[in-house]
Amino acid sequence: MNIKIILFLIFSFLSVFMNAQEPKALKPLDAELSTVAYPFPVQFKELKNQGQKLRMAYMDVKPAKPNGKTVVLLHGKNFNGYYFEETARALTKEGYRVIMPDQIGFGKSSKPKQFQFSFQQLAENTKSIMDDLEISTFVVLGHSMGGMLATKMAVMYPEKVEKLILANPIGLEDYRKFSPYQNIDKLYASELRNTYDSYRDYQLKFYYDGKWKPEYDKWLNLLAGWTIHPDFPVTAWNAALTTDMIYTQPVVADFEKITSPTLLIIGTRDRTAIGKPNAPKELQPLMGLYQNLGKETQKKIKGSTLVELENVGHSPHIEVFDLFIAPLLKFLK
Repeated sequence: MNIKIILFLIFSFLSVFMNAQEPKALKPLDAELSTVAYPFPVQFKELKNQGQKLRMAYMDVKPAKPNGKTVVLLHGKNFNGYYFEETARALTKEGYRVIMPDQIGFGKSSKPKQFQFSFQQLAENTKSIMDDLEISTFVVLGHSMGGMLATKMAVMYPEKVEKLILANPIGLEDYRKFSPYQNIDKLYASELRNTYDSYRDYQLKFYYDGKWKPEYDKWLNLLAGWTIHPDFPVTAWNAALTTDMIYTQPVVADFEKITSPTLLIIGTRDRTAIGKPNAPKELQPLMGLYQNLGKETQKKIKGSTLVELENVGHSPHIEVFDLFIAPLLKFLK
């Protein structure tokens, strides 16, 4: 066999083998991330939801020179408040107080074995933190699933939500129109199949256009670490329940009810859509078209402002922070 062919085969084998390995930095993580140090001090709100005693984690970051305004940052389904670190630092530098909750079922918050997840319940929990802190009005920024929650908060508490920012929110379309219902048992089985590689492949495709940077591992490892810990069945079960919430509780009809000044920051390369793999093949290309969904949603939210970030994926505050923070600060001022 030609020596060049042999070397090529050896190189190909080593590449595949190395890419398939979990990173050395990946460590097993328990359900409440007890060994993970967040960038700011974490506090806990004691809740009683649905007859259960639960703990809801949150970070409360106060600026050196406060301007009297507060911004609440609501995380997406595959994340927690940690990934807003850079956003929080930029906002506090401008004088804003920043609150970053981990919703029940996420991050350092409780992972109940039985829970009726709803955006209304999560909105009530978040508002209860603000009530405890005696913050009467605030700005809400929601990314991904957090955008659906932020939308619900703006409709439920219009007198409290001064401004609303939706950063590549999911739920800009009703996924039930495209994809058939998957019961929670099926969703749970799917969650249990997740690994470091499956999470990374998904994020590469929808978030980062196939271009991985070492700093992305910080967020990915918080998810992947769960998959190699004995608590994984609990975190996977909560993930299945929240997927069911997203699918069965669309917020599209809420957009026209929003009265708060609203900014949409939309990375147009995003193609995220819940249930896409289960939709008929002819409908899958029609789902998650953010270059259209941003414009359509702007029309539904009266007086809203749309900022489109060309060739940017699902997480603009991570992928292109400078392009994300500039219109955000302009809107807040």
